[in-house]
Amino acid sequence: MSMNGAAASSARRGWPALAGRYLFGWLRPEVSSGARDRRDVMVLLIAVSLSVAPHFTHLPWWSTALVVTLWFWRVWLTVARRPPPGRIAMLPLLAGACALVWLQHGTLMGHEAGVNLLVLLMGMKLLELRTKRDINIIVFLTFFVQITLFLYSQDLLLALMCVFTTLLLFFILLSTNLVETDLGAARKARLVLTMFVKAIPLIIALFLLFPRLPRPLWAYVGDESAAGTGLSDSMAPGSINHLIESDAVALRAHFEGAVPSPGRLYWRGPVFGHFDGRTWTARTLSPLQPIEMSKVMIDPKSAVEYVVTLEPTQRNWILTLEMPMVIDGSPYFQTIVGEDLQPLANSVIRSRTRYRVRSYTNFVIGPTQAEPDLRTWLELPARFDPRTRQFAADLRIQVVSPSEPDPHARDAELVEAVLNHFRRGGFHYTLRPPALGRDSIDDFLFGTRLGFCEHYASAFVFLMRALDIPARVVTGYQGGEINPVDGNLTVRQSDAHAWAEVWLPGRGWKRVDPTAVVSPVRIEQGQAELASRMGWTRYRGAGGLFGWVGVWRMNWEALENLWNQSVLNYSFDRQRSLLLDLGLTPSWRNLTIAFGGTVTVLLFILGAFSLGHRRRSEPLARIVYRLREKLNSAGFPAPSSEGLTQLGQRLEPWLAPSQRTQAAQLLADLEAARYAPLSRRVKAADIRRLRARLRRFRPTPGPGSS
Repeated sequence: MSMNGAAASSARRGWPALAGRYLFGWLRPEVSSGARDRRDVMVLLIAVSLSVAPHFTHLPWWSTALVVTLWFWRVWLTVARRPPPGRIAMLPLLAGACALVWLQHGTLMGHEAGVNLLVLLMGMKLLELRTKRDINIIVFLTFFVQITLFLYSQDLLLALMCVFTTLLLFFILLSTNLVETDLGAARKARLVLTMFVKAIPLIIALFLLFPRLPRPLWAYVGDESAAGTGLSDSMAPGSINHLIESDAVALRAHFEGAVPSPGRLYWRGPVFGHFDGRTWTARTLSPLQPIEMSKVMIDPKSAVEYVVTLEPTQRNWILTLEMPMVIDGSPYFQTIVGEDLQPLANSVIRSRTRYRVRSYTNFVIGPTQAEPDLRTWLELPARFDPRTRQFAADLRIQVVSPSEPDPHARDAELVEAVLNHFRRGGFHYTLRPPALGRDSIDDFLFGTRLGFCEHYASAFVFLMRALDIPARVVTGYQGGEINPVDGNLTVRQSDAHAWAEVWLPGRGWKRVDPTAVVSPVRIEQGQAELASRMGWTRYRGAGGLFGWVGVWRMNWEALENLWNQSVLNYSFDRQRSLLLDLGLTPSWRNLTIAFGGTVTVLLFILGAFSLGHRRRSEPLARIVYRLREKLNSAGFPAPSSEGLTQLGQRLEPWLAPSQRTQAAQLLADLEAARYAPLSRRVKAADIRRLRARLRRFRPTPGPGSS
């Protein structure tokens, strides 16, 4: 083999070994202070990246790019062992960052500008890192940056990541404050985890008993235009079908009894009655009129009681099953059910909200006789969709006899005739419908015949109105997915749906879902099964090649729901209920007493545990103490101020010759264990052997000893 080939082979073998030495070098104690500092800085950079990365989703692009550049610059300075830039060189960078923040936000104060500036300043502080004091400053800045993350999200995954980052920061503080001897990574990790475990009871007590206010002292109100549900205040072709790609949770429901069948899981949302030829919007009702209870007839046997956890909608929509008769949202909001049967709250739902509902899935609602108000549900835009209007006129002639005295007597037959047209007319359900032109209803009914739920609902309502039958479009969600871990029904964005309601004489408003006649799978088995058949599998189920993904996901979502209910929804009222469970009258005085007493007792217990642990952590000192007691009892003075080396030198001529070797080895081993470096942990087995050797040692003076 040539020299060049041997060198190349040696280099190839050397890279893995070099990488291994560099990686595992962080795990073992460092003797050099410079090597310790570089290792601690690299660990600090990892912690900083974990705390800053979630901010990139809302920071401006230039801010993200600058922070990433500063971070890699610091990595290069650490690895290459280069000095940081001078303080004067940092001034233009600081001025430029402040100017960019001012231009972006118009201020250096406030929520968005403050977080942006804080992240940039921390990046620049990393760049000028020099002393242990700078490391401490960055550690505490990182703690503060982590707090600001919860202004944007309080998800379980973010909380777990913040806990891990906090442990990593304490790891760094412990490492940088070791004055004399370094410790191994495993030893430091155990110390940090021990501190964390000791703090858990105090964390729980602070969470449960720290006084909570009915309303926050301050709150950040986000962008109200970003509706959390994915639904909109209008509907046009393509406005719902894009949600099939989103697995985000819209709501969760926990039923007190059996979950209703899929055909009854219609979660009612916005109702649309105005059509401009392309888009459906809500009718203007000013002021909002509640439904008259005299127009509602329910079947008591169809009652369903459940608790809904609704994700933020940034609207005042309340999603419930039809027909909601009781909605208990106290103390967060009051509700009203409008004439169009849409439940609305008296405040915007800006955070995750729980409310209890009793719905009746069998009901008759609305006037049973024609009223003038019903005419508003017949409006159609002029000069749009002429072929559809002609088709409706021809259909009426086929179904309704000209001699029929009541023009609405055959409305039910007309509804069924339109559904039969969808059923037999070559229509297909698709997740990727083609674009439609100006006359969107004509293009769909007589051209593409391919559509999603909003296409069928829109065309059906248009045809009903053209047939002089009052009708409206209802949007919301249909179906849901039962989580076998906690039994909750999860409704996702991909379950968004649109259907229709028509008014029939003597029967009031009735739900008609034209999608069900074209694609029964969508209603009977849900959007997930339909999407899977169409190639949009998202690995929800527990079977198949990726079944473990579905199992993991169900467990994770159950944990998320537990986090939401137990932690994020722990409110002022639930704290008052806790006091009642403890037998205390809910008051600020009793809450303060319970809080102060619990924290005092926990601190006392933790202090006693720590002191006891400290006493138990010095077994070698007790062995040395007992050795001195044995020597004093045998007549040999062994003062506590004398070191073991000096003690052994005096003891050797005093002892009998047969005991000198035993005593010398015992004292040498005790001294080696007692004053070993902190990085070398003395094993419990070694301590037990030293105790046994001490018990066997019986000092006896030799001949000639005084």
